[in-house]
Amino acid sequence: MPHPLKIYQLTLDKPNLCLHFRSEIDFEHFDSFATEFCNAIDSRVIQKHWGADRHQWQLDFEGCLLNLNYEFYSDSCWLSIELDKDLDTLIYLKQLLDHLVLPAAPALEANNGE
Repeated sequence: MPHPLKIYQLTLDKPNLCLHFRSEIDFEHFDSFATEFCNAIDSRVIQKHWGADRHQWQLDFEGCLLNLNYEFYSDSCWLSIELDKDLDTLIYLKQLLDHLVLPAAPALEANNGE
């Protein structure tokens, strides 16, 4: 059963060439979330890397190389590019994903209010 893609916040970080997002991600089941995410942006998985506290998938989106990252301890997820010339692609992907953004989950609202 596919993991429902739940994105609560998208933040474009141009200086660091990444798109941060908040979601409900279970580290042990990251593959389900990442597969759904890849389907949502119509990208192809090139490589998968993981370690004790981090997942990183390299993706191909229309010839642009992207890295989908998730870090367990900070509960951070982001999509990054390596080349400045690909910033327009990242901006486009933010616009593509904007329509999927849901109202903040109660736990996320509590963390933002601190």
